[in-house]
Amino acid sequence: MTSTTDQMRAWSGPAILTYGFRPFFFGAALWAVLAMVLWVPMLSGRLMLPTAFDPVSWHAHEFLFGYLGAVVAGFLMTAVPNWTGRLPIVGWRLGGLAALWLVGRGAVAVSGGLPAGLVAAIDLAFPVVFAGVILREIVAGKNWRNLIVLAMLGVFLVGNALFHWEAAHGAYAAQGYGLRLGLAAGIMMIAVIGGRVVPSFTRNWLVKRGPGRLPAPPMQRFDKAALIVLSIALVLWVAGPMHWATGAALALAGVVHAIRLARWAGYRTGAEPLVTVLHAGYGFVPLGALALALEILLPGMFGMAAAQHLWAAGAIGLMTLAVMTRATLGHTGQALSAGPGTVAIYLALVLAVLARVAAGIWPAASPLLYMLSGGLWIAGFAGFAVVYGTLLLRRPAGKRI
Repeated sequence: MTSTTDQMRAWSGPAILTYGFRPFFFGAALWAVLAMVLWVPMLSGRLMLPTAFDPVSWHAHEFLFGYLGAVVAGFLMTAVPNWTGRLPIVGWRLGGLAALWLVGRGAVAVSGGLPAGLVAAIDLAFPVVFAGVILREIVAGKNWRNLIVLAMLGVFLVGNALFHWEAAHGAYAAQGYGLRLGLAAGIMMIAVIGGRVVPSFTRNWLVKRGPGRLPAPPMQRFDKAALIVLSIALVLWVAGPMHWATGAALALAGVVHAIRLARWAGYRTGAEPLVTVLHAGYGFVPLGALALALEILLPGMFGMAAAQHLWAAGAIGLMTLAVMTRATLGHTGQALSAGPGTVAIYLALVLAVLARVAAGIWPAASPLLYMLSGGLWIAGFAGFAVVYGTLLLRRPAGKRI
């Protein structure tokens, strides 16, 4: 095979296995819908899964390590070939990786009847194998610059393992070290990778629009300092989530990353939601940091869970949706522009996050707001599966941009 296109054309099996983003983005969207469909009745006590995790811990685990794990896999299996110049993994090898992820979801769901060690081994098989695949590609391509991405993936994996360990020992894993470590890794991925792609994609679009302010180039001194500040704040949050020093560090990180975001000229992108949503998704990083800082330093404003959802559902949910829509359009030869359906799914997710935060502010209305938030989340990801499903499931025409 001499090119990515040749390799994809040579594959005669299911079209969904022609590129890494296809099975993982489609699977992540379907899982985001199904897991929320299950979670809403679990929250009200009308449904109990045969899982060894308590309901809240299952919810936290499956949306962080289950959903985000799939999106990260789809993104990296699409990006790493571009970074390294090597051919992507296609066909049954890709299908095997997707099957490992899917088996992990099933094992966690029925873990109540299985040994805890076996469940952890099944669930961790996918991230371990996937990390090995990415390591091989980076080493073979001598792409040392992106070893930091592999390091963050390793921290995410350790967080998942720690989550299993805590749950197996009777701890409330939804508020444990593993959850915070995994969420911190996800936020750092957004800060590092988003810090490259948001200003770059914004610049590319704005240059076509004509004269005007352009984003500051990525990864300059200010960006590196911002990443250091955020990493320190996240380490403190993982180790001591309620300490005043953690609150102060998160407040500083929130301010610094708000300034970082302002340097990318997002206010000029309103005419193209596909670009604007990248800024909105990143905006939840400083917003979440500031909300957590306020809840640590002035407890009781809207609850720690609500503040944490600004990162978990806001930053991770919206940024991953933004990446999935853009990558799917770009790698299937479509115009890089958001249609009405795409705008609708973005709005649904933003409103879902706001409704979840509002539930913490107005506890009396929380049952209704939980239902509203869950319904909007389902609408957003079901909308993605409907609007983008055809692009993900059909065989490409041979053109890739």
